[in-house]
Amino acid sequence: MTEHYDLLVLGGGSGGIATANRASRHGARCVLIEKGPLGGTCVNVGCVPKKLFWNAASMRQCAQTARDYGFAPLLGDFDWAAHKHARDAYIRRLNGRYAAGLADNGVTVIAGHGRFVDRRTVEVAGVHYQADHIVVATGSRPLVPDVPGAAWGLTSDGFFALHARPRKVAVVGGGYIAVELASVLRELGCEVSLVMRGAYPLKGFDPMLREGLMDAFCTAGIDLLPSRHVAGIDKPGTTLSLLYKDGETLSGLDTVLWAVGRIPNTDALGLDQAGLTPGTDGFIDTDLFQNTAVPGIYAIGDLTGRAALTPVAIAAGRRLADRLFNGEPDRRLDYDLIPTVVFTHPPIGSVGLSEPEAHERHGRDAVKVYHTRFAPMTQAFSQEPHRTAMKLVTVGREERVVGLHIIGEGADEILQGFAVALKMGATKKDLDDTLAIHPTSAEELVTMR
Repeated sequence: MTEHYDLLVLGGGSGGIATANRASRHGARCVLIEKGPLGGTCVNVGCVPKKLFWNAASMRQCAQTARDYGFAPLLGDFDWAAHKHARDAYIRRLNGRYAAGLADNGVTVIAGHGRFVDRRTVEVAGVHYQADHIVVATGSRPLVPDVPGAAWGLTSDGFFALHARPRKVAVVGGGYIAVELASVLRELGCEVSLVMRGAYPLKGFDPMLREGLMDAFCTAGIDLLPSRHVAGIDKPGTTLSLLYKDGETLSGLDTVLWAVGRIPNTDALGLDQAGLTPGTDGFIDTDLFQNTAVPGIYAIGDLTGRAALTPVAIAAGRRLADRLFNGEPDRRLDYDLIPTVVFTHPPIGSVGLSEPEAHERHGRDAVKVYHTRFAPMTQAFSQEPHRTAMKLVTVGREERVVGLHIIGEGADEILQGFAVALKMGATKKDLDDTLAIHPTSAEELVTMR
């Protein structure tokens, strides 16, 4: 027997759930297929547990600052196991909330691995499900490099499963996952080395952000190891050694974390049965409306190769549901001006073009940059204050703001409102004409000269 639906969603991560819920509210009969816990990477082994760890590390920093304000020492040692127990319980509650939300919206949830039989049919454990529209939203997974001894290392998934604090860690990678994990581990008392193939972390971010983060990491005691090409992992006894291609070794490690990229979960979906051929890297190509090369099949989220951010997948899925089931034929996600935050210590907030990108796109003469660097007021009594840096990138005679970048305390919360301003086409004069809220760090963005 084959069951028929208006919409079938492959993948129960944030994007898939958002698509199914929105379509169901528009009256579509929906089925969602997911083999793992609801919420996908973000809820279970990504954004949510990462942010909880980041909160814990931030509390440690606040306790240190509190001593400068006259408080007696506030915190003892960090109880890694207790934190994991509380974190796992919180995530289970979120899994339940997602299940309840889908049920309330009338979405049928099938637990299992879905695989295409043809372009309108997906099979799960021998049962066929057909739909007029199928959305592929199966996300991505951490990449493990093909080097000897790679299995001795952990990915970000394994990091969240750790029951105890590691002593000495090598984080291999230079992207946002690598720097976030390195930062949390160091703030929670681990000895950390950041092993990067390139000369610096966060390729593609504004140079001010990269340089500020490297300075902060050096101050925090993270050992930055640029231009290292990893050849493998060895285990000579009870500890691990990271091997480089030039013959050097980083020894005495108890944990190696691979954070060298992610690969799309498309290899076991039977895409060929649906007439879909992913690229050599496994990503599914779509147009700006999330259409694949096969009519009636769509793709959203990480596996499209676009910005791998939870809000992007959610927004793309909801707009797709509006287009398909709510009579909004032009509804789609605008992939320009996507704000993003890197949860390091200090946090980084960025939206729009970096300074080099603005030069390349608009020409060096058309670009004017404003920047500032200061110690936030919370650090007033600190002997070694954590500093904040901000940059505005503007273009043209009207000085339209095309990029805004912050590294420092509160960057994560400050960015959201200013991202709205950039989306609306704000100019430097618009910011200048906005009254400052004093004393705050955010006011620096409307008083910059």
